Amino acid sequence: MMLSPETRAALLAFREARDWAQFHTVRTLAAALTVEAAELLEIVQWTADAELPARVAERRADIEAEVADVAILLTYLVEDLGLDLDAAVRAKLE
Repeated sequence: MMLSPETRAALLAFREARDWAQFHTVRTLAAALTVEAAELLEIVQWTADAELPARVAERRADIEAEVADVAILLTYLVEDLGLDLDAAVRAKLE
């Protein structure tokens, strides 16, 4: 599920209130996305496939936090570049 307009606005207001946009470039946001994706992978990296369901269940809160970090950074990147994420995804599907 994509972010609601209200959540997107709240994220942008959160960043604005902290003046973080000054640090956000395509490069820094892309780098931060890779870091957060790596943190998500780290949760299950050395888990055997047969043990994945149990690991996911036990670390669900951590997984949700890392997925949220990825979504937040992707939201900032999409906003800064003026991209239509829905259109980009549909184009990729074609």
